[in-house]
Amino acid sequence: MMINVRGRLMDLSRPRVMGIINITDNSFYPGSRYREDRDIIMVAGRMLDEGADIIDIGGCSTRPGSEEVPEPVERERACRATELILGRFPDAVISVDTYRASVAEAAVKGSGGAIINDISGGMMDEAMFPLVISMNVPYILMHMQGTPRTMQENPAYDDVVSEILSWFGSRIAPLRAAGVRDIILDPGFGFGKNADHNFTMLRRFSEFRVAGLPLLAGLSRKSMIWKTLDITADEALNGTTALNMAALMNGASILRVHDVREARQAVTLFEKMFPAGSLFDHYS
Repeated sequence: MMINVRGRLMDLSRPRVMGIINITDNSFYPGSRYREDRDIIMVAGRMLDEGADIIDIGGCSTRPGSEEVPEPVERERACRATELILGRFPDAVISVDTYRASVAEAAVKGSGGAIINDISGGMMDEAMFPLVISMNVPYILMHMQGTPRTMQENPAYDDVVSEILSWFGSRIAPLRAAGVRDIILDPGFGFGKNADHNFTMLRRFSEFRVAGLPLLAGLSRKSMIWKTLDITADEALNGTTALNMAALMNGASILRVHDVREARQAVTLFEKMFPAGSLFDHYS
């Protein structure tokens, strides 16, 4: 599985690590929040040194119950962070975590971002799919039931995996028809799902590979971990690593994490158990 990242091929048959940098003051995990220029550069450098393949920049919190920030604020945050990181680390691969087409366009076309990471799968901005089609950049298509403000108000499914797969099919089709090649699927742990939904999705994660596309697992320090263990998000690194390994064993291509070093260690051990993509061959 290859994706074209600004003219360079990234092989997703090997698991990759995506490090999270939030340019916000209210993301759910305080350890991911960075607002000062020097801090953004410092943490990006650390993540790259620890083995991050992708840096994911978010300028608007999408934690449960969160309110939207104004579009100009999100755009300024995403573009500034992208430019700061690429100014210091020009070979870094930046994904832009946004559901707004205007922010994605500014950060990718104007500031050098390489990937669009859309929590709404194009549902919250009708201009997103036309933008992705016109730019033909790698697109992370995530499933969410509801909106960040409402998504945890009694989410309901008859069969969470089957319903997400059906939704993926309906969203992939127009992109494929328009020639978009590089699509990555994210079932959206914690986005309009309760703990039972989340653990069902993880247990059956390999079923999402039926679409033949790379899969992203975003489990890092989420409430499914710390509520289950009766701890806090600050204490959820060990649980995150355990679930990241479960995701790798079930076919994840990208781990989206707050803690790059530990995720890279999990990937290294996984690859020692299953060299040269042998487990991925099982799912192909």
